[in-house]
Amino acid sequence: MKKLLLALSVVVLLSAATIATTLWLWTGTPHGRLTVPAAVISKLSAWQESPFSRLTLQEQRVAFRESMQKLTGDTIPLADVRNLRIAGPGGPLPLRVYTPERTDRALPVIVYLHGGAWVWGDLETHDNLCRTLAQKTGAIVVAVDYRLAPEHRYPAAVDDAYATLSWVAGNASSFGADPTRIAVAGDSAGGNLAAAATLMVRERRGPPLSAQVLIYPMVDESALERDSLKDFATGLFLTAETIAWSQAQYLPDIAQRRERFASPLLADDHHGLPPALIITAQFDPLRDEGEAYGRALSQAGVPVEMKRFDGVMHGFVPMDRWFPESATATDLIAGWLRERLSAAN
Repeated sequence: MKKLLLALSVVVLLSAATIATTLWLWTGTPHGRLTVPAAVISKLSAWQESPFSRLTLQEQRVAFRESMQKLTGDTIPLADVRNLRIAGPGGPLPLRVYTPERTDRALPVIVYLHGGAWVWGDLETHDNLCRTLAQKTGAIVVAVDYRLAPEHRYPAAVDDAYATLSWVAGNASSFGADPTRIAVAGDSAGGNLAAAATLMVRERRGPPLSAQVLIYPMVDESALERDSLKDFATGLFLTAETIAWSQAQYLPDIAQRRERFASPLLADDHHGLPPALIITAQFDPLRDEGEAYGRALSQAGVPVEMKRFDGVMHGFVPMDRWFPESATATDLIAGWLRERLSAAN
């Protein structure tokens, strides 16, 4: 028996050492060290075939939704969560309204635009992130199920984002929100739409926005030449191949990729836009363009706070089951938004 126990102990120790060594090797890159969760998710993603190579579009969307739900934590309860539809530019536009508490006070409101390369994502993929933001900010969150490409190409999603902001401002009292305290936020492709919507709001002189939160946003669709995109082109969850493919779905007209509502970084003028919080990730092909957008806003006199999260890759914020950095990021977003939305009152 003692020999058997000793043998089992040796096997366990060798297995643990092998796993630890493997994880250590996975976390190492020429550009620094990934966190263990980032390394594991990136490695699993790299082992899979390109998402568009073997599945139909609808199968891709189901797979994306299921993957995101596996990476998020337990559902956060709120006072009220309800779905509704408004009249959008292309027909009925689904929204989901998250109310954190029951109160007679009008609460600030955050319009949230989900990521997913303009092709994937819906009200379910970012449900817990929206719940988290509502809980931590004390604001109502309105999530937008905007039209997806390639069925609905640029500028359909931007038009849906602007239509939602206009509806929220005009109907805030119907769901307990304050129309003078509106923020817009989004991640990845949703960050692109949030940034573009602020430009549209400025040009159309309303509705007034108090703040914008851009989480690793796609803000320059005109070129694939930035250092971060070349450095992190493969093997890190979001790849250069996926970016190029998604651009072809949403923006097949190359000339349109330089338009301000497609590439907010390329807008001629960034003056007068709402204060911005921009979050980037160290191992993200979109890192450099997000940070370049922050500099462009700052140079135009827009108050900007930027935070780069080290060791993680694109997409980490909704993945709160895996990433402690997700909670840190949502704490940062919530504190920053509470300050901006309180000041707007």
